Amino acid sequence: MFSLFQNLASLAFESQQVIFLRTMKMAAGGPKAEAEARLMVAEKLAAAEDATMALMSGKAVDHVVASYRRRVRANSRRLMKG
Repeated sequence: MFSLFQNLASLAFESQQVIFLRTMKMAAGGPKAEAEARLMVAEKLAAAEDATMALMSGKAVDHVVASYRRRVRANSRRLMKG
């Protein structure tokens, strides 16, 4: 139970960083902002589909949260590069 709480808290913190980085990128406008918006929507749809399939196949909620955290960390690294 503690690991689930810890993963959820970490996901919330890490997600805020990605939201900030994406907001800054989109505020700049231009083709890169449009590409980021399209990527964001596509990623959210894919993540929701993966989460649904994982839960339907009996995976634990902690597994789904850990999967989201991996995606968020990958986005954070990509957005920090520029």
